[in-house]
Amino acid sequence: MRIAIGADHAGFELKQDLIALLNELGHTVTDLGTHSRRRVDYPDSAAAVARAVAEGRADRGVLICGSGVGSCVAANKVPGARAATCHDTYSAHQGVEHDDMNVLVLGSYVVGRELARELLRTFLNARFLDTERYRRRIDKVRALEAAAARANKGRPDR
Repeated sequence: MRIAIGADHAGFELKQDLIALLNELGHTVTDLGTHSRRRVDYPDSAAAVARAVAEGRADRGVLICGSGVGSCVAANKVPGARAATCHDTYSAHQGVEHDDMNVLVLGSYVVGRELARELLRTFLNARFLDTERYRRRIDKVRALEAAAARANKGRPDR
């Protein structure tokens, strides 16, 4: 599987560990930064990972920041990205199975190394349950994205 991964400075160390795990598991990894502990803004890595997934350059994405919240908020601004902050294994697989989540977001201040590794494995092993009720719900999410795009057409970026 092609995985895009990114982090801010708070998630840098955990990102490095998860990249090693992804490589061990045989995935193709694209590291979209940050590449040091130097302070950076989480929306930059969140946008890069979310765009990679939404544009089909990656099958799934992983983001890490301090709490997971900021990167999740930013990633979900990219149409086609369905990101969720997960700190438990149920959410990590149910988000994929029911909601077609394609970006896992972790809080490095919230989860430890071993739990993060377990959450990543759970996320990667989960598959969308492609049934009528889940497709209907995802179609409604896509309709929300399309309505927002129409509403913003011709408006300058804010």
